[in-house]
Amino acid sequence: MSKLEGKVAIVTGGGRGVGKATAFMLARDGAKVVVNDLDASEATAVVRELVEEGHEAIACAGNVTESLFPDQLIQTTLDAYGQIDILVNNAGYIWNGAMHNHSDEQWQAMLDVHVTAPFRILRSFSTWLRDQAKKEIAENGEAVCRKIVNVSSVSGTLGSATQIAYSSGKSAIVGLTKTLAKEWGRYNVTVNCVAFGHIETRLTQSYDGEPPLIEVDGREHRVGLTSGQVEGVKRTVSLGRSGKPDDGAGAIYLFCIPESNFVTGEVLTCSGGL
Repeated sequence: MSKLEGKVAIVTGGGRGVGKATAFMLARDGAKVVVNDLDASEATAVVRELVEEGHEAIACAGNVTESLFPDQLIQTTLDAYGQIDILVNNAGYIWNGAMHNHSDEQWQAMLDVHVTAPFRILRSFSTWLRDQAKKEIAENGEAVCRKIVNVSSVSGTLGSATQIAYSSGKSAIVGLTKTLAKEWGRYNVTVNCVAFGHIETRLTQSYDGEPPLIEVDGREHRVGLTSGQVEGVKRTVSLGRSGKPDDGAGAIYLFCIPESNFVTGEVLTCSGGL
């Protein structure tokens, strides 16, 4: 029997990269998956692939930073499947710049997506969780073990030049994780965090010449690392390579399976030994 058979998982930022790989990893181990992405076409495409493989999945496209969207995400999941067992806060992007070039808009955007959005999603989830867990405790003596996995970065745990806002948001999600682990232990919810090193996604793609542009929420951002920077990163990594999306998904997966039911409030660094 699959380890996640009968479980329902939400993955934000599930249309690409690590989020997409996580959605597939959870689904292939039996979970029903709700795929969120800012880009509706990407979320729908992932769901189509999952269904074609024989898995059960739905899309819930939308911007996690919009104040009303967290309630929509949670309610859509409950309407479709009646429960939530795993919640992966993965949505995010990078907006870099040296301190003297950071604008208030840039600072707030990074905090909004990397810590305020997960906070709101988890707060919305708590409305259903608390009553459900109390019911299970009354009936069975304990609540079903549920899993929260938040995504941070080594930029948040170690710091990174030109990433003042991004690093601050990724550091803040660590504090949220450790605090919520203490609050939600009574409901048998584990709350953990994965801090990524260099994972090969469109945000960290290698380039020569001009850095590539992506559009996020109506803004254009330059992303990626020069080929020289990528080679420099690889030289600082014990395993001598960058991570793949499946490497990142694998670290998230460890916090979703029953073997980690007694692990909470932890930060797992997934960096290849940076």
